[in-house]
Amino acid sequence: MSTTYTVTGMTCGHCVASVKEEVGEVPGVTDVEVDLPTGRVEIAGAADDALIRKAIEEAGYSVA
Repeated sequence: MSTTYTVTGMTCGHCVASVKEEVGEVPGVTDVEVDLPTGRVEIAGAADDALIRKAIEEAGYSVA
């Protein structure tokens, strides 16, 4: 199962790494792919939507 989010505020590779790290720690997430130019974050696995959104916010970004 895969879910895609659009994240705003990412501007560099460090941003991508922060989002991947925070979201990757959410229980049920098996893989995280981030596309910086589009802000798309694709998450593989079965994780709770609220926990994913919280992890993105903890990394310092917003879900569009």
